[in-house]
Amino acid sequence: MSNLAKLRKQDFGKSVFDAETLNLIAEEQLWKIWVPKTYDGLELALTEGLKTLQQLASIDGSLGWTVTLCSGANYFIGNLLPTTASTIFKASANPILGGSGGLFGTAHKEGDHYRLNGTWKYATGAPYLTHFTLNAKIIENGKETFNEDGSPVFKSFVIPREAVHIIDDWHTMGLQATATQSFAVTDHVVHQDFSFVYNEFYLPQDIFKINFRIFADLTLWVNYIGMAQHYLAEASKLLEQKTLEQSHKITTEATNQLFNYAQQIETITADNAVFTAVQIEELHTTAAASVKKLSQLFIELHPRLGIKAASSQHPLNLIFRDYFTATQHHIFTR
Repeated sequence: MSNLAKLRKQDFGKSVFDAETLNLIAEEQLWKIWVPKTYDGLELALTEGLKTLQQLASIDGSLGWTVTLCSGANYFIGNLLPTTASTIFKASANPILGGSGGLFGTAHKEGDHYRLNGTWKYATGAPYLTHFTLNAKIIENGKETFNEDGSPVFKSFVIPREAVHIIDDWHTMGLQATATQSFAVTDHVVHQDFSFVYNEFYLPQDIFKINFRIFADLTLWVNYIGMAQHYLAEASKLLEQKTLEQSHKITTEATNQLFNYAQQIETITADNAVFTAVQIEELHTTAAASVKKLSQLFIELHPRLGIKAASSQHPLNLIFRDYFTATQHHIFTR
């Protein structure tokens, strides 16, 4: 990345991404690492994309996390009808999608449209977005609808920035520049063509053959690894390398595990094979155990770093706060 040095200097420890940082991200097309070249994206393979995200997380936790979640929302281009994808991704030079994975609102069916209402939490990158994604329970004829197993029927939607009200409620000890704020939608009517379903894809690239749970696990797992590597790089300025040997082994093991899985997944998708429930659960269990080890690394190492690491503006303190804010994401703790 030609702007890597600039991003490293410009971004680390910021409480919000300024226009220059956002321009650098856009110039590198980082929002579009998974977007096909036919839509002016980078169209990276899984392993390539994960290496990029790891590198960004090792520069700054907020940078890695924001690009991961927003490029992950742009990944939904594969779930959108081709006409809808063109409307969003060809009408703008730099579309940035993001939103909430929670089921916090409702969608009242009105013919071939839906009326959206609700407040959704944890939209990473909220102030930077051009479009918001959300999940909403489907209401038909005034009644909530349910699947055979009793779970609510829901759809995912993508709507323009102008349709939402951003709520400034992200006041955390770390990952501050992710601006993971809530947003509200009131009586916004959207055509059914702007709805989508996870794991139903319209594009042929191998990246869109990946089960979404696997995709989410890998792209977030690599952020924890990147932040841990950054932490150890800063710790090496205060401690002897011998003291850090075991910690480096943990991050190396995590990196090897992740990229071994990534290579296996690329083989599976190239062969058009189906992911089994056992494969999905095995990867998730491995990732969760790995993040637990990485967390223990921070907990055991931090008291040995001295009073410098307690300074609110010291890199070690900033990375520590970013990492443990990231651990509050439910993906590896539920």
